[in-house]
Amino acid sequence: MIPVAEALDRICALLSTMPVEHVPLRECAGRILAQPVSARRTQPPFAASAMDGYAIGESDAQVGHSLRVVGESQAGLGFNGEVSAGCAVRIFTGAPVPSGAQRVVIQEDVTRSLDSITLNSIDQGLHIRPAGADFSKGDIVSAGLITPARIALLAAMNIAEVPVYRRPVVALIATGDELVVPGEQPGPDQIVSSNIYAVTAIVQAAGATPRILPIAPDTLDGLRDVLDMARGADLIVTLGGASVGDHDLVAQVAGDAGLALDFYKVAMRPGKPLMAGRLGDAIMIGLPGNPVSAFVCAHVFLRPALDRMLGGTGAPLPRSVMPLTKALGPNAGREHYMRAVREGDGVRVYDRQDSSLLSVLDASDILVVRAPNDPARIAGDMVETIPLH
Repeated sequence: MIPVAEALDRICALLSTMPVEHVPLRECAGRILAQPVSARRTQPPFAASAMDGYAIGESDAQVGHSLRVVGESQAGLGFNGEVSAGCAVRIFTGAPVPSGAQRVVIQEDVTRSLDSITLNSIDQGLHIRPAGADFSKGDIVSAGLITPARIALLAAMNIAEVPVYRRPVVALIATGDELVVPGEQPGPDQIVSSNIYAVTAIVQAAGATPRILPIAPDTLDGLRDVLDMARGADLIVTLGGASVGDHDLVAQVAGDAGLALDFYKVAMRPGKPLMAGRLGDAIMIGLPGNPVSAFVCAHVFLRPALDRMLGGTGAPLPRSVMPLTKALGPNAGREHYMRAVREGDGVRVYDRQDSSLLSVLDASDILVVRAPNDPARIAGDMVETIPLH
């Protein structure tokens, strides 16, 4: 068995970043901008009013002055003339400030009568957004995560398509004669497949494109046929069948297909029977079959792996330190990822940690991570945690 950190490093070493593709702006949310892009215009492209009011010259900015209104400037349709002394132009937020005006007097500070206004108050603000106040043509947006705010910036820069890393295609294969898909009637010795749907959701949330393949039976030919359906995927993830039982055939079938196995077994709980290697042009990761084991391994290994494929660093999930609200016994020789729940500023580990208990997983919102041979802990001791959502 190898440590968790080494296993993640070795998985990421197998991976390469996806090729770059250009996608429409409306399809890039949550993806990684692969290359810097530059603004195609200046924003605002002209001096614009920040308020509804009247554009005037600075020499007329005196309380009690009466000015003649000579026109109007609105967003999308500016005033083409010039504001001369003794004159004002009605202006609205976002509209171009006409030539000759140096400030906007807000409409609440004037009294209007027909085509003239009287200035009742002059505040310190000019209420004008200068041209280029936000950004200028040629300004650079650096590579990185495309957030909703960044989408707004790119759109304002008149960038319709952006270079991003292609979403990796992840083929997912659940194995075992005991499994049926949700909605089917299980036989007397069968259960409903669940872990593949949780892992699919994790894959999708990470920005990849999941492909759920048929359940692979516990036969060499049947598993071989399903594995062959994964051709063209960038990453192949199997669930179950990676252990050493008589019906655990994934390693044998994948090996016959050309799998170059990098490692097998990780010193963690749950999730020891995990393997990884290269199969043709794809990377293959074999997750354990127990639902919680698969879920934990998908968080610990798949999420960083997909981050690496999508242009990120592939760094381990961030951890924080929280106090226990309930004592824990000593840990054994493997790194233990324990289902837990936040309680105020602390965290409580559930008593039942069997890797088949999905109800405990559903009730959990955080994992407590314990080092190998961690001693017994009392309430108030600080422990490392990984949020689940």
